[in-house]
Amino acid sequence: MNQPNPMILNKDCFWQLVGISTGLKILLIPANHSTDFEVHRNWLAITHNLPLNRWYLDETSEWTLDYPPFFAYFEWLLSQVAKYIDPRMLLVENLNYESKATLYFQRLSVTAMDLVYVLGVRSCMSALGVVRGSQQFFAGNLLLLLNVGLIFIDHIHFQYNGFMFGLLLLSISALLRQRYLWSAFTFAVLLNFKHIFLYLAPPFGVYLLRFYCLEQASAKGGSFWRCLLKLLAVGLSPFVVSFGPFWQQLPQLMSRLFPFKRGLTHAYWAPNIWALYNTADKMAAKLLQTGPSAGPTTTSGLVQQIEHEVLPTITPSMTFGLTIALMLPILLKLFKSSKKQSPLMFLRAVVLCACSSFMFGWHVHEKAILMVLIPLCLLTLVNREDARHAYVLSTAAYFSLFPLLHDVDLYVPRYSLYLSYMAMLYGQLYRMFAAFKGFHWLEWTYMLGFVAIPLYEHVLSPLLGLDRRLPFMPLLLTSTYAALGVVYFFGRYYMYAMGLNWWPQLATSKATATYSSSAKRKRKTK
Repeated sequence: MNQPNPMILNKDCFWQLVGISTGLKILLIPANHSTDFEVHRNWLAITHNLPLNRWYLDETSEWTLDYPPFFAYFEWLLSQVAKYIDPRMLLVENLNYESKATLYFQRLSVTAMDLVYVLGVRSCMSALGVVRGSQQFFAGNLLLLLNVGLIFIDHIHFQYNGFMFGLLLLSISALLRQRYLWSAFTFAVLLNFKHIFLYLAPPFGVYLLRFYCLEQASAKGGSFWRCLLKLLAVGLSPFVVSFGPFWQQLPQLMSRLFPFKRGLTHAYWAPNIWALYNTADKMAAKLLQTGPSAGPTTTSGLVQQIEHEVLPTITPSMTFGLTIALMLPILLKLFKSSKKQSPLMFLRAVVLCACSSFMFGWHVHEKAILMVLIPLCLLTLVNREDARHAYVLSTAAYFSLFPLLHDVDLYVPRYSLYLSYMAMLYGQLYRMFAAFKGFHWLEWTYMLGFVAIPLYEHVLSPLLGLDRRLPFMPLLLTSTYAALGVVYFFGRYYMYAMGLNWWPQLATSKATATYSSSAKRKRKTK
């Protein structure tokens, strides 16, 4: 059986799980953080002290403001509270300032803004038709509210991703409820907080064009052009409010948002196709004995443009072309899908478009994998095969975030949280799907292979002195081995979503299952 187990727990544990997740986040306040903590402190100072027309020009710190204006306005609002907590954190020239008050203020501001994420989770559970008190409802809240990726990145590493994913979930839930204009508006607001979500715009655009402008207009006897104009007006209005005050600085603002001079890969390679490409280039250079490169290399840890030593150098236009080309098949399938199948196909298109951009995009950050993982949590609840693919990706993707938590003091938290989450996810798969058959032995072999990386990093490397001779090796192993899993997921899941089961031994169900069964169960229990 492919549908979720309808077992009812007779208890809505939503707010208990919210309390547990909040408590965990508070316990992590003293944890070591990344340079992103100083990035956001600097943005507080910039927006509080400088006039609007200087926000995207200031270069006092190397951590210049490079998020869209709505996020800058958000930092300004935070600064109005911060001035009562510790005014010294708001001095632009006070670089790398960190007091206990600053630490608690910034950490707690992230936790407080997670309320938007909580609302997004609740809204999506309802929009999917998940029965309150069911095993499916419990599992969904567990996987989303205690998502280990968000805990790693927001509450240890330090960022504000939670409330932005909350906006994404609110937009998805509005679309599933057929509140198309609200969905478009919320997604447009999200884009003005963080522009990386542009990669998710194609599935939203295709769905709204197909089921709002074309189908709904036809069904209600309306005009396609009228619907399109309403959609454009609603979708573009947040951009006018956001970018309007900066119209004289638009060239400078856009150069901050799209810094193509930063190079193909980040200092730590995200686990995508370019990690494998860089590895192949290094191996080819070693085999061909080309000698050391004169400029910066892919393993120099620098964020700038590099030249590959043997393989052709990749340009931004190449990555853009590949990304768009790989989005087209799933977008076409979404456009042709029936009304009944469209919600699931939309969610799969969101996952695959996010994964296409992660796999082939320019200067992809490892944190961008959350754009794949968070929507995939929703699909985990409604279909067994989606859930199986999600587990394989989760094993690789959450492990790939470990280099962000590189301090020795974070080893125990990162491993314990990761293992707990993966065990929890594994247990929920068997509870949700009575006929869940586990994984192919090749998938098990790959997932268990991750044990070798910590053994090398923490045992073999120090014992053999390799940590001094090959300091980049743990990062190389993590990104390349995790990249193999991401590439595998991308290929397998894409073919599954397209209905192409090319590996019969692993194909246990078709991609045509619908989420309507959970909605039907919900109606029956009323």
